[in-house]
Amino acid sequence: MTEISNPHDRFFKDVLSRREAARDFVLHYLPAEVAKLLDVESLVVSKDSFVDKELREHFSDIIYQVDLKQGDSAYIYLLFEHKSYSDPLIALHLLRYMIKIWEQGVKQGKARPFSPIIPIVVYHGKSKWKAGPDFYALFDLPDGLQAYMPNFRYLLCDLSHRSDEELKGTVILRAAFLLLKHIFSDDLSDRLPEILSLLKRLSDKQSGLEYLETILKYLASGTDKVGAKELKKLVTKIFEDKGEDIMPTLAEQWTQQGIQQGIQQGIQQGIQQGKLQSVRESVLESLEARFEVVPRSVVKKIDQIEELSLLKILHKKSVVVDSLEQFKEIMARLME
Repeated sequence: MTEISNPHDRFFKDVLSRREAARDFVLHYLPAEVAKLLDVESLVVSKDSFVDKELREHFSDIIYQVDLKQGDSAYIYLLFEHKSYSDPLIALHLLRYMIKIWEQGVKQGKARPFSPIIPIVVYHGKSKWKAGPDFYALFDLPDGLQAYMPNFRYLLCDLSHRSDEELKGTVILRAAFLLLKHIFSDDLSDRLPEILSLLKRLSDKQSGLEYLETILKYLASGTDKVGAKELKKLVTKIFEDKGEDIMPTLAEQWTQQGIQQGIQQGIQQGIQQGKLQSVRESVLESLEARFEVVPRSVVKKIDQIEELSLLKILHKKSVVVDSLEQFKEIMARLME
């Protein structure tokens, strides 16, 4: 498995790579007519990743292999987009990764027929999802040419634009998806008591501790909207209300698990990275709103900028330039 550095990526993998959460996701987020074809108990989480190296800052993936009830096997491919705006080329990325999966099967000597792949995009960005739901959306095809073009449809799991009540699943999956949905929200602190309280329902106290640790680590590195003291006070209150001995004290548990240091260091490092990423995404959202498709070369250059002042200048320019070419010229001069 490739190294995970993005906090949203890491949290997504921590949760959805657990078999119990994976099965829960399949049962609640796949269409009923698809889920009924699958033997969910046979589900296996693969360690393979197919995302291109240059796109790992924006995407991560998980692949499940599952038996069909008729006897063959299938893949469920989750592509998680952890930037705050939708990529209009998402269907092209999916096609490339699906081909890689089939090619891997060929190299391993798997005979035809190929295993079907169910592609799912999981999104929690702030802006509305705009990309079309199938590969044909990338073309403007006359009727006579459609038969010569590949096509497939992907499922979209848009967490940010579902109501809290629509986020289904057992305690673990629902808590994780609620946190992903609200991680960018200004009212995150107000949402946390409800999210963390879900973990009290776990009958296995050890599982409760493990998921609490996963959530605390994500909060430490994925947002600067909640501080360590606030987290300590909140978690201590929630898990002491019913007298459940889930942890001796939060301070002791953090010391034992190394979480307290992670929170302090994560907040310090995360604040700066969070600011940089926020402005990067604002620049790209502005360009996308004005010119629709932003070339991958432009996205890559913006992602490489580590100076906040330069990004702020580019954000201002993105609002007033007449064309993408003009923006690229300005960016090139500023980066000299």
